[in-house]
Amino acid sequence: MTLTTTTVQDLYPTRGTSEVMTPRRDPVVWGPASSPELQAYERDGFLAVDRLITEDEVAVYHAELERLISDPAVRADERSIIEPKSQAVRSVFEVHRISEVFANLVRDERVVGRAREILGSDVYVHQSRINVKPGFGASGFYWHSDFETWHAEDGLPRMRTVSVSIALTENHDTNGGLMIMPGSHRTFLGCAGATPKDNYKKSLQMQDAGTPSDEALTQLADAHGIRLFTGKAGSATWFDCNAMHGSGDNITPYPRSNVFIVFNSVENTAVEPFAAPVRRPEFIGARDFTPVR
Repeated sequence: MTLTTTTVQDLYPTRGTSEVMTPRRDPVVWGPASSPELQAYERDGFLAVDRLITEDEVAVYHAELERLISDPAVRADERSIIEPKSQAVRSVFEVHRISEVFANLVRDERVVGRAREILGSDVYVHQSRINVKPGFGASGFYWHSDFETWHAEDGLPRMRTVSVSIALTENHDTNGGLMIMPGSHRTFLGCAGATPKDNYKKSLQMQDAGTPSDEALTQLADAHGIRLFTGKAGSATWFDCNAMHGSGDNITPYPRSNVFIVFNSVENTAVEPFAAPVRRPEFIGARDFTPVR
């Protein structure tokens, strides 16, 4: 499928001279919010699922994660992000393309079916990755809105994108779990500062461009609070592309690993970046808009 070249209005300005808050101009649930789960997602910007996949399935996906991060060819590939301190593999991107095991997970109706429900259309994978957060010092990821980056650097025009994080190890309240500000998805925080060329090479290890100010984060946290997600392996969190979220360092002995899939509507395909000099590589922001089947 070819890249859209039509000029698209920028509804969510960011990376300018000053920080700006813009009310959300898009639905949260694009289809009918006909169930309590979808209504909760629309209200909070996330949906926690205690058991999305079974224990046996967790074992399969975790074994595949270990296989990938142990493969020297995968480690040497540009899709792999290395932890600066330990030099361990932190993330591997585009796993649904390099692993048939994770490709099957993307096509699983429990996964892609919920994405279609939320986005009200067919969907494609904008990004997939496995995240590895080993114990004893794995670094966290600072507060951010994914949509701010995907809009600024990948060219996604509208907030019609949903992520699912599926736990492959237990998420304790101490091992660097996901934190979200409930309701923050209804306000877009446009960050200050220009985007450097090839910003992704730095931002995938430590966020810089697109980082909210302390003042803005305090305002959002005071208004919405902070929810920390815990759960057994096999649990999952669906969350809106504009939800303000982050995670802390993991200094416990207990690793935290997950598979992360981003679905975008086929009616919201990427155009040119709204606030970056060049597009990010396709393994981070897809330009193949083929629907998941």
